[in-house]
Amino acid sequence: MGEDPQVEAVLAVLHEARPDILLLTGFDQDPDSQAARALAARLRETGPDLPHVHTGPSPRGRDSGLDLDGDGRLGEPEDAIGFGRFPGNGGMAVLSRYPFASGADDLGGVMWSALDGNLRAGMAARIPDQPLSSSGHWRVPIALPGGTLTLLAFHAAPPVFDGPEDRNGRRNHDEIRLWARSLEPSPDAPLVLLGNANADPFDGEGRKQAIRWLLAHPALQDPRPASAGGRAAARAQGGANTRHAGPPEQDTVDWPDEGAGPGNLRVDYVLPDARLKLRGAGLMWPAPGSPAAAASRHALVWVDIDWP
Repeated sequence: MGEDPQVEAVLAVLHEARPDILLLTGFDQDPDSQAARALAARLRETGPDLPHVHTGPSPRGRDSGLDLDGDGRLGEPEDAIGFGRFPGNGGMAVLSRYPFASGADDLGGVMWSALDGNLRAGMAARIPDQPLSSSGHWRVPIALPGGTLTLLAFHAAPPVFDGPEDRNGRRNHDEIRLWARSLEPSPDAPLVLLGNANADPFDGEGRKQAIRWLLAHPALQDPRPASAGGRAAARAQGGANTRHAGPPEQDTVDWPDEGAGPGNLRVDYVLPDARLKLRGAGLMWPAPGSPAAAASRHALVWVDIDWP
């Protein structure tokens, strides 16, 4: 693991950020969590020490047995419950300074048709029913000093790579809406909702209603993390960015800007409970050509909160 440039870049970013709790998306999972534990071991050497690791069964790359993309072939990455070339490909992991409390669960088994008001109904005759969550919708309690904080973690399907039926756009919308089951009514214990929604409230593909609903939900607060690097990148790269309506300093991912590329977008979120007091928030947008740029297209999103 230590010789991979991307891993070294990730370690450098995390060393600078020093999170107490970390969600990784697009992280290849294995049944015994060996990859996540190996990363935790490296972090123990470089800091921060995040010894507690949570992973769960991933829908990514898990064969559905169905022809989900309707191309007449079975067993392709597009036919997995969540896109993936092998089980766990592009999954999630939570690493924490603090131990996990009991009671972790996953809404990943909820069928798409079971979501109230789901958008699958408009294409149900052509698209088989399936679990809604493409990477998992985890509810992970963490035992902090003085109480429990619950993470709501997810990585939604991108609203592209489909046809005129907009299967992935509908699914992305409904994956975000699935959090209503954890937010309504508002839970007694405080929470933080975080992950890659693959949805920008202003720009890019996708149906905007769901992400706007989430950002405005009264149980949550949106710190609107920002970076000067994101603003500078949008200005320097041009292309699709010149047509965007959203504030570029809030962009969290650097995607292609020319041709059909969507440009830089805000798709990654950390949304604390509205009852928690914020101390600060921001994005670690790497400088062009810096070693940290090899870590990911996505900037690290950080939020500091005062804990009771």
